[in-house]
Amino acid sequence: MSQLIPSLFGGRRTNVFDPFSLDVWDPLFSSALANNVPSSARETAAIVNARIDWKETPQAHVIKADLPGLKKEQVKVEVEEGRVLQISGERSKEEEEKNDKWHRIERSSGKFMRRFRLPEDAVMDQIKASMEDGVLTVTVPKKEDKKPQVKTVDISG
Repeated sequence: MSQLIPSLFGGRRTNVFDPFSLDVWDPLFSSALANNVPSSARETAAIVNARIDWKETPQAHVIKADLPGLKKEQVKVEVEEGRVLQISGERSKEEEEKNDKWHRIERSSGKFMRRFRLPEDAVMDQIKASMEDGVLTVTVPKKEDKKPQVKTVDISG
């Protein structure tokens, strides 16, 4: 079943229905509730759901997350039962000096978490993650497609 789903991120659209996503609905992104959310919560909304790309190659599922300004020590990649991959972390709020005068605050701080149910072909014990230039890359190898062996059976008689 393929549907056209608008993306919340960057206005991109995809024609692929993603049955594996476990993203939890977050009221910070609901425009109906946005006015009722305290400004401190709105300031952190941008990092609550880090931007993620998930592609599938013949060998692996590759998930990339934009996490600018974060070090690998601030990010956690975990695998839960039921083939669930969880990416989480936290960006600390910048220390404010008593005499500082802020003109604009747009960078976000706070916690984020994304969860994905991986498909049956994922090799869960061989997942690897790396981080470079603020981009986390998680590589989930796929089980090899075993082609059915065809055996010729002699016909007697």
